[in-house]
Amino acid sequence: MTSPDGAPAAHLEHVNPPELGVPLGFSHAVVGTGRLVVLAGQTALDETGTIVGDGVVEQFDRALGSLLTALRAAGGAPEHLAGLTVYAVDLGDYRAHSREIGAVWKRRVGRTYPAMAGIGVSRLWDVEALVEVQGIAILPPLPDGQGAR
Repeated sequence: MTSPDGAPAAHLEHVNPPELGVPLGFSHAVVGTGRLVVLAGQTALDETGTIVGDGVVEQFDRALGSLLTALRAAGGAPEHLAGLTVYAVDLGDYRAHSREIGAVWKRRVGRTYPAMAGIGVSRLWDVEALVEVQGIAILPPLPDGQGAR
């Protein structure tokens, strides 16, 4: 399998066994082959180091955008995400805004979902942060003869 530029494509297989029920907004497991990229947790920090966004939806949008920026800088794309952990200081608020958060996901990533977890925390590193996202991606293998990034 190759990508449009002729490089070997990452292979991600989304595994959703029927005995676990139909997943909504996540995959139960993702199997992949290629180059592993571990993405640090991202919050809604702007370029000046200030948390921006008044609510969980705006902050999720900013945090996910930052995570995808790091992924692109590593040579990847949204479709390479294999796993994502969302840390939220108020899981009830996060769940209450799940439709809007889902719309952000679809706009930024599409309709494919990695293996995901949502975890409630008492606070994040920056007190103003409401949400943090951390991810794992699997990129296509490099063509023979090319070194790592």
